[in-house]
Amino acid sequence: MKIGFIGLGNMGAPMARNLIKAGHELLGFDVAPTNVEDITQDSIAKIAKECSIIFSMLPDGNVLRNVYEELIPLCNSKTILVDCSTVDVESALHVSREAEKNSIEVIDAPVSGGVVGAENGTLTFMVGGEKDAYDQIEPYFAIMGQKSVLCGGPGAGQSAKICNNMILGISMIGVCEAFNLAQKLNLNWSRLFDVVSTSSGSCWSVNTYCPAPAVGPESPADRDYKPGFAADLMLKDLKLSQEAARAVSAPTELGKHATEIYETFISEGGKGMDFSAILPYLAKK
Repeated sequence: MKIGFIGLGNMGAPMARNLIKAGHELLGFDVAPTNVEDITQDSIAKIAKECSIIFSMLPDGNVLRNVYEELIPLCNSKTILVDCSTVDVESALHVSREAEKNSIEVIDAPVSGGVVGAENGTLTFMVGGEKDAYDQIEPYFAIMGQKSVLCGGPGAGQSAKICNNMILGISMIGVCEAFNLAQKLNLNWSRLFDVVSTSSGSCWSVNTYCPAPAVGPESPADRDYKPGFAADLMLKDLKLSQEAARAVSAPTELGKHATEIYETFISEGGKGMDFSAILPYLAKK
């Protein structure tokens, strides 16, 4: 099976490499010319002609729309398009509708796990689309990730991603506030971790990705907050959650406040840092 992969950045390139390692022939393309020596690159037209499954990992909804505007008319009705980008729900629905006009299946399948997950093949895919298309693509998700979940019809994958990351953004701020308070109360961080990680405050932001250095499993806090998941990307996802919330009149007061906190954090020096660097940011205030 020859596979196409459009978008060979920090996430797309390692995902494509894992497909190649599994024995698949792959043609790649990047919107911004990029030198990825171990991935054969060609044009969108060549990919559409030769590949019956085409993955994409793109920066935002506008780029996705532009790429699919060129790609869809070049594909045949047996092509399955799988977009792993994190974009607004409306863009995901738009490209699905446009593809449907050409009898082409589109799956939205944003991921969780970051660059490390892409490199290690341990991503989680949140999938929106028809079950028959998902069943055909699931073996490829299994190569690039550890889990995939069919969340519903078109757009459901993007909806699941922004809900998940709104929870993550809110919870990380709460954890950072608690650890900052603990420090000011002269409470040892390791002791707090031992309590919280096995108590009612337990959550992923504590147990797996603790923002306090030298506490719990290794995390970006132990690497001077060099990003595993950049604050800029968290802000992008929080903004998408608020855009979706406005569209359906859903109250998300904590999501709104988390968005504001990350906007301020980034404007005051947090750009390019991990999203857990909210902890040292709070400590300085």
